[in-house]
Amino acid sequence: MARRYFGTDGIRGRANTDPMTAEMALSVAMAAGAHFTSDHRRHKVVIGKDTRLSSYMLEPALTAGFTAVGMDVLLAGVLPTPAVASLTATMRADLGVMISASHNPFQDNGIKLFGPDGYKLSDEIESEIEDRMDSFAEGHAQEVRVDSADLGKVERVESVFGRYLEATKRCFPQDLTLKGLKIGLDCANGAAYRIAPTVLYELGAEVVAMGIDPNGTNINDNCGATHVDALQRLVVENRCDVGLALDGDADRLIIVDEKGTKVDGDQIMAAIAEALAASGGLARNTLVATVMSNLGMERHLAARGIRTERTQVGDRYVLAKMRAHGYSLGGEQSGHLILAEHATTGDGLAAALQVLALMQRENKPASQLLTRFKPLPQLLENARFAAGNQPLDLNEVQVAIAEAEAELQGSGRLLIRKSGTEPLIRVMAEGEDPALVKRIVTDLRDLIEKVGA
Repeated sequence: MARRYFGTDGIRGRANTDPMTAEMALSVAMAAGAHFTSDHRRHKVVIGKDTRLSSYMLEPALTAGFTAVGMDVLLAGVLPTPAVASLTATMRADLGVMISASHNPFQDNGIKLFGPDGYKLSDEIESEIEDRMDSFAEGHAQEVRVDSADLGKVERVESVFGRYLEATKRCFPQDLTLKGLKIGLDCANGAAYRIAPTVLYELGAEVVAMGIDPNGTNINDNCGATHVDALQRLVVENRCDVGLALDGDADRLIIVDEKGTKVDGDQIMAAIAEALAASGGLARNTLVATVMSNLGMERHLAARGIRTERTQVGDRYVLAKMRAHGYSLGGEQSGHLILAEHATTGDGLAAALQVLALMQRENKPASQLLTRFKPLPQLLENARFAAGNQPLDLNEVQVAIAEAEAELQGSGRLLIRKSGTEPLIRVMAEGEDPALVKRIVTDLRDLIEKVGA
């Protein structure tokens, strides 16, 4: 059965429009709170947020829902998603909540939930929460409300910034510093706008920062990991050694080398994987990536004795495979990078520190260090469709996909998937012939948009 609220990364949608409303936030808080309050002790939840205007609508609604079922609420304020995940575990909270739509524009927002271990909730638990939310709509909310004397308390916790700051700095080797490095930094006017520049400065770097003036509506606006043009210019104009681009909630990283060239998650993963393998720190000599990662990366690593295991798209699925088999490194081409030694979810800043340490230890420029393999020609296009339509179910589309797969057979691959967070179908092709790849992707994108309008 399809899930009603949760997608691949929590609940997400246009703010103040169904389902991303204050009423829904109240309902999911009551449902999640009730799920994690199974005994009579005091329970607590950590709530963090990014800089979107709508986060200030959702935060009090979530607070009301949690306190209504007897949970104490710790308001952490503006912090990256990995900070909320980490604090949930280290503060022994029963639940963690991040209010963010990650790389989406400010008009969207989302709710991500973390269990007491700091990991995202399983599909099964999210489904149970959805079932409880549906029961509330049928008039059963009173069953989970506590007596007025047992309502939860609310506290704004200022110390969490310093706790996460120090924890992040510990991701960097103690025998190294960032002295001598000039770093361009784009915080996307998002959740890391204070903490990322502080971490890099305290580790010794000269920091040239942008995207550090959030106003509620400029998060990810022509900045951050999905829009690196401005950072590329900043790096070149200021003669930086490297540029780091985070997204709105700082759980992903894209790098710009000293020449202004964009470096995606595949190249970053390959560099970190090789470094960990050389030091014996790559568990089972395996990297976990998704079906979107370039085949060139897999071939390059295989030649160096490093296996690549693939999952469906979504860092939650990467992490699930890592946990199931004890792997230490995984990620996505989009820049979600998970280092099991340092975090329970994607952490852009922690990943950046691994790359910066590698630059310092090997004394090599970013352009040399992060050009690990020649990517196979690959093209990804997004086909937008009208809400309620199912273009992938149409025979015309299925026939076109089958014909495209036949054309690529033996020389490439085709991947068609529906976004879990937006009304988009992602069309990706990869192959030896770039002209063929472009034609296939363009034709399929145009067809899907036409029939899905």
